[in-house]
Amino acid sequence: MARVPPPGSFIPDWHRCKESKEYFNKIMHKKKRKNFGLLESPVMPPHAAVDTVHYKIFISGKSGVGKTALTARLAGLNFPNVHHETTGIQTTVVYWPAKLIENGRVLFFRLQLWDCGESALRRFDHVLPSCKEQVDAVLFLFSFTDRTSFEDLLNQIPKWTESSHGCLAKVVVGTKFDLFMHCDVAEKDVRMFQETWRLPVLRSGGEVSDGLGDVAPILNCLAENLWHQDCVRAGAAGQHPQQESVTLL
Repeated sequence: MARVPPPGSFIPDWHRCKESKEYFNKIMHKKKRKNFGLLESPVMPPHAAVDTVHYKIFISGKSGVGKTALTARLAGLNFPNVHHETTGIQTTVVYWPAKLIENGRVLFFRLQLWDCGESALRRFDHVLPSCKEQVDAVLFLFSFTDRTSFEDLLNQIPKWTESSHGCLAKVVVGTKFDLFMHCDVAEKDVRMFQETWRLPVLRSGGEVSDGLGDVAPILNCLAENLWHQDCVRAGAAGQHPQQESVTLL
């Protein structure tokens, strides 16, 4: 059976390293993030072989916690200041490069984020099964300004731990962390949650910068957990993790 690398397989904060610029420049344009459609991808020089791994991620959380805003933040998109519920299903593609510590191989993670409005989930029976189909990870969201959204995690997470969903990567993100004057979730509660569920809890909030620093912790954590999950699956099956090696012209 192949040896499974533990979490921590990628160089932390690689986006800050000089050698990473060739790759991160492919997801940037004029110091801002490029927007990729469903059929688009970063274009590397002809000599560079790019390993691309594809994942589907569902974003779960109560209405108003900031699912659409977080999606826009991760993709480098603008989002409205006024909240309105997402109608139907909205998918967004995010590319993120990471470098393995073990062998120095660079991977492009293609993350397809699925955001769905709570009303659509309740009204249409086909919506949730579509979101769950071939899903690789779930981002569980709560708002630091809404205690009930944090408590609702206890109902959300068990629904995604059933055997029918297979092995899923799970990451929790607390939004509106910058609104500390209105904070309704204490740090001790977050620590107890982490100890109980053994899931990473990340924080998001504040002004969106033109750089990568505000999204790197979340995207790096997702990449780590997804790659580790693939290695576990491949090790059990005696195979290599899924990858698509292409040279883009």
